[in-house]
Amino acid sequence: MRRMSRYADYLRWLYKNGRPNRLARLQNRTMAAASTIGIYPKRLAALKVRGRRSGREISFPVVIADYEGERYLVSMLGAEVNWVRNLEAAKGNAVLCHGRREIVQLVEVPVEDRPPILRHYLSVAPGARPHIPVDRHSQLEEFASIAPQTPVFRICSVAITSGPGN
Repeated sequence: MRRMSRYADYLRWLYKNGRPNRLARLQNRTMAAASTIGIYPKRLAALKVRGRRSGREISFPVVIADYEGERYLVSMLGAEVNWVRNLEAAKGNAVLCHGRREIVQLVEVPVEDRPPILRHYLSVAPGARPHIPVDRHSQLEEFASIAPQTPVFRICSVAITSGPGN
C-alpha cells in the first residue's frame, strides 16, 4: 500500500499547483508523440488544440473513456488548465491522434450527466486517480460533488484522415 502512496505522491508532484512541472512536460511530449503514431492502446491519444494566445497547435496526451457507446475526455486537473481554456477559445475544435488523425468537436457534458462518466474514467485512467479526490469505487453521489469542478467533454468525430500525425 505504501508503494501506491509513493506513486500517487509522485503523480501529484508532477502537477503541483495544477500545472505540469518540467519533467511532466517532457513526459507529456513523449507520450503525445507516441500516441500520435499509435504506439499505445487506442484509449491513449494525443489531443491537439490551437493555443489561445500563441495560435500554435499544442499537443498533449489524454485518456479516452468509452462509456455507453460514446467517447469522453476528462480534465483531471479541473477547468483552469490550459488545454480546457484553449479548447473553449477554439470553440471545441480539436484533433485527436491515435494512429490516425481525427478532427473532432469536443462538447462539454452537463454537470448532472458527469458522475457516471467520471467514475468510469477513473477505472481506465489510473494516472488520474491521485488528482481526483474521489475513490473510483465510490457511489455516484460522491462523484456528483466534484462534477462541477471537473470538466468532461464528449468527443464528436468530424473527419478521420490516415497516417500518424497528418
